[in-house]
Amino acid sequence: MTTGNHIFSGLKVLDLASYIAGPAATTILADFGADVIKVEPPGTGDAYRFFSSMPPNPTSDVNYAWQLTNRNKRGIAIDLKSRDAKEVVQRLVRWADVLVVNFPPRVKASLGVTYEELSPLNEKMIYADITGYGSEGPEADTPGFDVTAYWARSGLMEVTHDAGSPPTLPIPGIGDHATATTLYAAIVTALYVRATTGKGSHVSTSLIANGIWAAAAWVEGGLNGGHFFAQHNRKSPPNALLNPYQTADNRWILLVAAQRKDWPGFVKAIGKPELLDDPRFTDDKRIANAAQLVEILDPLFANQPLSHWKEVLGAGRVIFGVVQIAQEIINDPQLSANGVVVPLELADRVGARTVSSPIQVHGAPKVKPTVAPRLGEHGAEILKELGFDDGDIARLNDSGAVARFEDKS
Repeated sequence: MTTGNHIFSGLKVLDLASYIAGPAATTILADFGADVIKVEPPGTGDAYRFFSSMPPNPTSDVNYAWQLTNRNKRGIAIDLKSRDAKEVVQRLVRWADVLVVNFPPRVKASLGVTYEELSPLNEKMIYADITGYGSEGPEADTPGFDVTAYWARSGLMEVTHDAGSPPTLPIPGIGDHATATTLYAAIVTALYVRATTGKGSHVSTSLIANGIWAAAAWVEGGLNGGHFFAQHNRKSPPNALLNPYQTADNRWILLVAAQRKDWPGFVKAIGKPELLDDPRFTDDKRIANAAQLVEILDPLFANQPLSHWKEVLGAGRVIFGVVQIAQEIINDPQLSANGVVVPLELADRVGARTVSSPIQVHGAPKVKPTVAPRLGEHGAEILKELGFDDGDIARLNDSGAVARFEDKS
């Protein structure tokens, strides 16, 4: 449980969700001081506990994924299918300001955790719901994952690889974290409504909605009869000045000098002022002759290392991005300077760091990240806070409705 004077100090959050999107939304609330109780099934717990050991994720002796998405939370292991667990869940619902779920509609109904069933217990509660494909329609009960509902179904996976190459797997959780931020925004909106009306509400989002929102600039074009270009081919792109190029040391830069005003400064910066007089590359011909321009730029960029092009393009105020590799990403000084990566206090790790949530409220510091809960670690503590006595707790433990915490450290 977090303490102190933070934005959401005193806000009580019940996290019934699993894996990434739902729990990541409650992580943002916890970062700003909310008391978040994470509920997991007894035995194995949330399957996300095993994410860090699943290829192709980075291998580590640290359960980094669990730490990232469940820091600053308390944990209890409840068998939601158990009849004896019903009273525990009901007391948690009466306790909570916010409840987060990510079960498909059919599963929510079978577990008795729908909005219609729980909201009468606490009219001030915000019920926040994530689904894969939305709560209506023929696929409402289809399990949705980041890579399927957000990346593949939205078409993002189709346009993030070059023509002729197969789709590639993105870093897991990209769509989940985007969706988590959306759900957080929905929760905060509902808290504002509650502040003005005194009433809770039901807010929701889905992985597919966020995937379509991410791709909306092109989806909107299609909705308005827009003509789509063929899949990107870096040898023959729609625009040679919005294209990746490889350097002499096998690094990649992404050139973003696509506007007409960028052309004179770009050719001067790369030492090719003669291209200004080339009739193939005038403002009205440059797009049509993009492949010919790539034939000129490819060997040019391949002739010098990344350090040269960073200096030259930077001095010429040409917009570009370096495609960073793993070691550069984790040691990027901009991340620490802007609180994107922050220190993590762990007893057995010196210099540990974690990725902070992406929202900053200036003048309102976040909670210092603490260790994520072990399975059922705070079960007895939470039950006592809910009014269960020692006899009740023993009964719930014996029936398997709430697991006893076993310290295996």
